Amino acid sequence: MTAPSSDFLRILTERGFIHQCSDMQGLDALAAKGDVVCYVGYDCTAPSLHVGHLLSIMMLHWLQATGAGKPITLMGGGTTRVGDPSGRDETRKILTIETINENKDALKGVFAKLLAYGDGRHDAVMADNAEWLTRLNYIEMLRDIGRHFSVNRMLSMDSVKMRLDRDQELSFIEFNYMILQAYDFVELARRYGTNLQMGGSDQWGNIVTGIDLGRRMGTHQLYALTCPLLTTSSGAKMGKTAAGAVWLNADMLSTYDYWQFWRNTEDGDVARFLKLFTLLPMAEIDRLSALQGAEINEAKKVLATEATALIRGREAALAAAETAAKTFEQGALGDDLPVITVPEAELAAGIGVLSLFVRAGLVASNGEARRQVQGGGLKVNDETVTDPQMTVSAATLKDGVAKLSFGRKKHVLVKVG
Repeated sequence: MTAPSSDFLRILTERGFIHQCSDMQGLDALAAKGDVVCYVGYDCTAPSLHVGHLLSIMMLHWLQATGAGKPITLMGGGTTRVGDPSGRDETRKILTIETINENKDALKGVFAKLLAYGDGRHDAVMADNAEWLTRLNYIEMLRDIGRHFSVNRMLSMDSVKMRLDRDQELSFIEFNYMILQAYDFVELARRYGTNLQMGGSDQWGNIVTGIDLGRRMGTHQLYALTCPLLTTSSGAKMGKTAAGAVWLNADMLSTYDYWQFWRNTEDGDVARFLKLFTLLPMAEIDRLSALQGAEINEAKKVLATEATALIRGREAALAAAETAAKTFEQGALGDDLPVITVPEAELAAGIGVLSLFVRAGLVASNGEARRQVQGGGLKVNDETVTDPQMTVSAATLKDGVAKLSFGRKKHVLVKVG
């Protein structure tokens, strides 16, 4: 198609957000008039979203920022009770209703950092699908909704085929997930005039199933738009590290570690991540992307600070950047590095250096720590660990603190608790 006429789709296109769209021209016409009402669903499987969710939140931000329409953040208070099988080899753990509600409350804060909620035409709305899914009568659901679904087509969905092809069990409750997600689209269309659902590319089948259900149940025209599931230049899944997921909430991951995640971006990903995860103008992104050699580190620092500022606030992002500068460039001990505490009695007896690095989360196991010692990758108080039998005791502390370092970029402070 020709270049989009709406700022919304133009920005999403030039920044690399778009993977698939059900009808680009039709959606572009709606966006140009400011008539898009778009939702993205977020299940409440953990007390924080992670970096993998940030892509769709940024898309909702651009929808609102360009005046193209109204964002709806749909909390999966209902669907979380079932569990989305997409992209998984095993059944999700069934959570209690209390845990789901606690997770839901913990998730809400991050959206307000990028979206403006209110009662205006383009103000964001937060909904919860428990409001309608938990009220469904099973017989009525089968008669009114289930009759529109073909089991043959459901079996052809990637989320189902992957499990069946790998001889992994797919529970009946998971098999129903796509029906519930499709019905969400219909219910939101009726309640809010929703006409677009966005999500990751693994959600394409579920989203277009919702479009088909809407057509069969008499809604207005519905649209689908998906973003790519990101991998890094080396092929790793975006947002996953050796220590686990990169959480958006500060109580799940320190701001310093969050900043450092972005600072550690591979060279080949800097330009792409600047487009996706910052609000910098394209001219500035082009300038930073052109940096070569050692200068690319300056672009990585800008990426880290800008991406962190969006989620953790600019003041916290600048503090993390300053800590990193002290630690890496000036050799000083940053006050806001991640900290673990060790009981005084345990430290008095001496702790094996390998297990201490595991406890600090810098390595996954004693075996990995031992291999890093052999390669000269671990340091205590900036001195390379050469003996895997070394112990860390109260005598190791300087001013009550010991600094553990894995390579040049990962540091944790040890204090007496």
